Amino acid sequence: MKRIAILGSGLLGGSIALAVQSRLPDVGVSLWGRREQSAADARHQGIRGATTDLAEALEGVDVIILASPVGAMLEILKASAAVCSLRGVIITDVGSVKLTPRELLGDTVNAAGARYIGSHPMAGSEQAGINAAKVDLFDGAACVITNDFGHPEEDVTILRHLWETLGCRCYYTTSEEHDQVMARISHLPHLLASIGALVGLKHHEDGKFAGNGMRDTTRVASGHPEMWAEILLRNREALKEPIEESIAHLREMLALLQDSSEEDITRLLGDAKQLRDALNT
Repeated sequence: MKRIAILGSGLLGGSIALAVQSRLPDVGVSLWGRREQSAADARHQGIRGATTDLAEALEGVDVIILASPVGAMLEILKASAAVCSLRGVIITDVGSVKLTPRELLGDTVNAAGARYIGSHPMAGSEQAGINAAKVDLFDGAACVITNDFGHPEEDVTILRHLWETLGCRCYYTTSEEHDQVMARISHLPHLLASIGALVGLKHHEDGKFAGNGMRDTTRVASGHPEMWAEILLRNREALKEPIEESIAHLREMLALLQDSSEEDITRLLGDAKQLRDALNT
């Protein structure tokens, strides 16, 4: 791995660029964005290889990281193949879903003679954009790698080394397994946080009474709405079951409240506490 091109100049793309510069100083890195303002902001953040020139960003690369919204990845990849040869290049992405990139990109990657291996570093923020990028964003984060096309282990090792050097703990799954797990541990929590904000803050003036409980449980609802709408729609099949389970639990709680069943409410809350406490071990 001699040179990396990051295509997408948002929070994740900018944070990857900063981390590569800091922790892989012998690896060249470029960051491409569509808008000159994004490139200028990236340079202001200290990212030396920020540019709006796609051909310049791709010159001499052996790894490409697609850090755009999932829906824009195919267009960017086709544009990349039109301005330079991608033969032998390892292509990965940072999408929150993995089935869609696999299905969208497969034919174009194969036609270009490149190799696609999916990645999903579980790092982010309710803040968005290059100005929120941080060199340590990936410290301690889980990163899922999906090698559904069965590319050589050496290619997977290159990506694993990259993510681990940036601070991640790496795991391997299929795209199907990834999307099912993310529906429960990432996408559903965002939905519930948004619903908590809609219900809890229905009367805007009540927000002055909000303590850490409201702030902590709804924090991720401040995430970028358009980005999250795309994620939820692209993983809607996997989301159906956990949403239905959530509705069932709410109905159960409503029934227990109506029955004044303190013992059963305590049991339900205790089960939840036990599961949540296990995250800390």
